[in-house]
Amino acid sequence: MVDPDNGGSRAGLVALAGRPNVGKSTLLNGLLGEKVSIVTRKPQTTRHRIIGIHCRDQAQLVYVDTPGLHHHEPSVMNRYLNRTAEYVVGDVDVVVFLVEAGRWTDEDASVLTRLQGLSVPVVLAINKVDRIKDKYALLPIIDELSQCMDFAAVVPISATRETNLADLADELTRLIPQGPWLYPSDQLTDRSRSFMAAELVREQLMEALGEELPYATTVAVEAFEPEGERYNIAAVIWVEREGQKKMVIGAGGKRLKGVGSAARQNMEALFETRVHLELWVKVREGWSNDERALQSLGYAAFEP
Repeated sequence: MVDPDNGGSRAGLVALAGRPNVGKSTLLNGLLGEKVSIVTRKPQTTRHRIIGIHCRDQAQLVYVDTPGLHHHEPSVMNRYLNRTAEYVVGDVDVVVFLVEAGRWTDEDASVLTRLQGLSVPVVLAINKVDRIKDKYALLPIIDELSQCMDFAAVVPISATRETNLADLADELTRLIPQGPWLYPSDQLTDRSRSFMAAELVREQLMEALGEELPYATTVAVEAFEPEGERYNIAAVIWVEREGQKKMVIGAGGKRLKGVGSAARQNMEALFETRVHLELWVKVREGWSNDERALQSLGYAAFEP
């Protein structure tokens, strides 16, 4: 690896942008070879700016996973998600515009419109190409999308199978500026372990609950304390109504126990130590549509 301070290095911020649930967090984890962003099958899984730091040869690529950009903004939460994503893409060196092969939506078009005014290079990454058996069918898709904008590069990928991710990283390395590295070579993310613990609980909540309820829940870690060779973690799951609290807990506490058990196992794998996890469920009415409540629960208006 080249010394990042000897003048031959490159470093830059790379935003991963796209509509909700297009695969940005899966792409981030695949590029890093480590899990730093939670992944579920449901949109709005990513609610915060997540940084992943990727050192390769002489380059340091600092990926920024963003919430999906929404075509409509019906709630304070959705407006927060859009502000966070827009802030990130306006303050980076390169943007990756992630779309799904063979599927184009109004939300994709809305994201493209927002990106067309940027002065930085935009790389088009066409995801889920593993689902297209006839690879020649990709050619008209690439051609059509290339007419929409002067992309710096177009790379077909599969984030889940990690297909062509090295090619994507090569293109991004070419586009980031020369300069010293922004972070130490052994740092993977700028997020704290407490933040990651909250996200791992929320990941399991989103998998365990129905289509609507996950978006009325958030998680706040109230204690994160080392004790010998383990972490003692206490977290509160916030919901908006008493009925939602009962749904999260489940009959005889079964659902909450399942969420806690799965989250604890993922924490132990990530932190490489034993974890004692305690969860509580509390009600805070209308938190997701209240600016002050969002800020008190860790949702900053902008995340510089």
